[in-house]
Amino acid sequence: MVNISREAIKKVAKQTITIEAIAVKQLADCIDDDFISAVDLIFNSEGRLIITGIGKSAIIGNKIVATLNSTGTPAISMHATDAIHGDLGMIQGNDVVLCISKSGNSPEIKLLVPLIKNLGVPVIGMVSNRESFLGTKADLVIFTPVEKEACPNNLAPTSSTTVQLVMGDALAVCLLESRGFTQKDYAKLHPGGALGKKLYMRVSDFFMENKIPKVNINDTISRSIVEISAKRLGATAVLDEKGDLAGIITDGDLRRMLEKKTDINSLRAKDIMTMNAHTIDSDALAIDAFDKMKQNNITQLLILKNGVYSGIIHLHDILKEGVV
Repeated sequence: MVNISREAIKKVAKQTITIEAIAVKQLADCIDDDFISAVDLIFNSEGRLIITGIGKSAIIGNKIVATLNSTGTPAISMHATDAIHGDLGMIQGNDVVLCISKSGNSPEIKLLVPLIKNLGVPVIGMVSNRESFLGTKADLVIFTPVEKEACPNNLAPTSSTTVQLVMGDALAVCLLESRGFTQKDYAKLHPGGALGKKLYMRVSDFFMENKIPKVNINDTISRSIVEISAKRLGATAVLDEKGDLAGIITDGDLRRMLEKKTDINSLRAKDIMTMNAHTIDSDALAIDAFDKMKQNNITQLLILKNGVYSGIIHLHDILKEGVV
């Protein structure tokens, strides 16, 4: 076992990053007519994009499939070895196949590509060697040249898999743009994650579960304290004689009052409430409510539905749901 120094580790790490960065930078010159035609072919296909490969290329293919599916392009993985043992049956007549291979000459690829073409399905090759079997047999070639692997023995797939991954991202983003894929579309496909929740969860999704604290402007301070305590939201709305929103009393207002007053029996809600309370519409996005709380350094907002007070949304509601 070889034990290298800390400085040597740093040097090797930097060399790896530099070698791969150079390989990625060269990809910009590989965006040619075939790449554009590949985007058009996939975009106009009525089927799915099936991505195949072996070894590390197959793993990269799995990641590209995940990116495509999450950005509006239906895609599935098909391992090249499994394909020649039955999985070839997943290919349908209106699909497109993307075959990923560094050399383009592996035995599995040489066997698989003719079988796919016999099905009448177009094949896009992502390959580092245009003169390889895949490079010459594919209908379109996405060129991913690699002069050197980051591995010191120039063996382990490092630079080659990095450029495959980056080119896959370029393909996915071009298709995303072609489809006019929006934040709302993304949210539909990512409803469980924090990002998706930012884009689709609304204030109304929260406050319906909360109680609705409210007091009248002429209610006593004791009544206000009981209401805030019972509803457990740290505040209560204050309504006027007509039932319209007049202000808010928070637990902070109560503390400040007690610091100034010793006799509170004569006080009413209207005497300590904050007028012009911060509000938000029930149809607003939850992330907008969070941003408004953050901007104003507060922990709750009064909710208006069609202009009428309907409840309170608390910072803890948003944090608990994982919106941020």
